[in-house]
Amino acid sequence: MRLDDEAQTAALGAAIARALRAGEAVCLSGPLGAGKSTLARALVRALTTPDEEVPSPTFTLVQFYEGPVLTVAHFDLYRLSSPDEAYEIGLDEALDEGAAIIEWPERLDGRLPPDRLDVEIALEGTGRDARLTPHGAWEGRRLEF
Repeated sequence: MRLDDEAQTAALGAAIARALRAGEAVCLSGPLGAGKSTLARALVRALTTPDEEVPSPTFTLVQFYEGPVLTVAHFDLYRLSSPDEAYEIGLDEALDEGAAIIEWPERLDGRLPPDRLDVEIALEGTGRDARLTPHGAWEGRRLEF
């Protein structure tokens, strides 16, 4: 799917947020500057409030947000050195209590949550291309975008 600007990225985030359920993850991958944090921010704001402060968790590794329907944890795994570290900082607990947005899921080295939507973002000219791949409970689910 083509994302020509930040508004389209926000619309995709809102569509994913409407479909996201407790126990599920959204895994965002792509190169630096591809728009992973922009999509994560849009997703969190759709689950909480439009003006929610959503800093990148690059240094804190995880930020938690309480929405009216769903608690969501936003993980940035870029600085992790082993998959175990993601679970040490609460990935399992986040999925038990709500949902997770995971930037740099490749750091989990194949230990990805089974119920997840993989979103791979690629730079394409002046915009982005997003490829969505559902797994587990996400399979067969439609996004209203």
